[in-house]
Amino acid sequence: MLKKTADLATQLLFTLLALYLTILLLRYPAQSLEYAYTGLILWFKKMVPALFPFMILSGIMVRMNLTERFAAFFHPVFHKLFKTSPNGSYAILMGFLCGFPMGARVIGELCLAGRISEEEGEYLLAFCNNIGPIYFISFVMSTLNITHNYIPFMIMYGVPLIYGMILSKFMSLKHKFHKDRSTSAPAPYNNFTQYSIDPPSLLKATDESITSGLIGIGRLGGYMVFFNLLNILFIPFKALPDNFLAFSSCILEITGGISRTGAAGLYMILILLPFGGFSCMAQTYSMIKDTRLSIRKYFLHKCIQTAITAIIYLFCVFSSSASAFL
Repeated sequence: MLKKTADLATQLLFTLLALYLTILLLRYPAQSLEYAYTGLILWFKKMVPALFPFMILSGIMVRMNLTERFAAFFHPVFHKLFKTSPNGSYAILMGFLCGFPMGARVIGELCLAGRISEEEGEYLLAFCNNIGPIYFISFVMSTLNITHNYIPFMIMYGVPLIYGMILSKFMSLKHKFHKDRSTSAPAPYNNFTQYSIDPPSLLKATDESITSGLIGIGRLGGYMVFFNLLNILFIPFKALPDNFLAFSSCILEITGGISRTGAAGLYMILILLPFGGFSCMAQTYSMIKDTRLSIRKYFLHKCIQTAITAIIYLFCVFSSSASAFL
């Protein structure tokens, strides 16, 4: 009875929210167009060129069983630091180099292909799905007017790396991350039936990777447009402080929020980047929804890393060297 009441209340809440959003779209068409256009342009100019080639390349490597060879040079180090399998080391490499949401996409594909266990997938997802370094240097640092100082860069990627190393110490007693599943049978829920011990031809792998990449990048564009559009929710409340509006914009969709806020929200943006905003959370879900990986656990890990980042920046701001920090 209680569950049925809760479900009805949830349905009513979402219905009222959808009605409210529809009224706003009709009442403020110009602003709605501007928000949607911003999301679409940012997706087309930033996400597509930065991510789509990596989606195709990674898809080909996973389908042709090339991931272990690709990560072979780094695996001894990664295995010692993170207790990962060879395919898990590949996920770390792609996740940190290619950036969000490639980390989640690669981990999801490897789980579906039976190349890593669900336990290792959960572990990797906790720290391997971050804003990419190219995005951070070329867009974030330039927009925030951070020049010739890479301390924010070290914090951005040092926190998840150290977090992953610490997490491995607690989880290594429960799960054998070093177990190699490269020749194991696909998981029961696996819909990647083309992944087998005998890899497909290069042309077939490329064709499948392009098709899969187009679907993935299209979903990301939809999320960016929708979550940018949600900024219209606050238009009627003209008395809201600017800091709240800047925060809500960043927490909804981080790229659009950075563009609107700029250097005025320097520390707020740097603190929120590890979380990535609700758009990033939804995009991550779209990358792993066909697996049994938990978006709730991912959300928890992101909140912890964001809190750690906030503590570090608060310490830096109030320290004697704060003036030379940025």
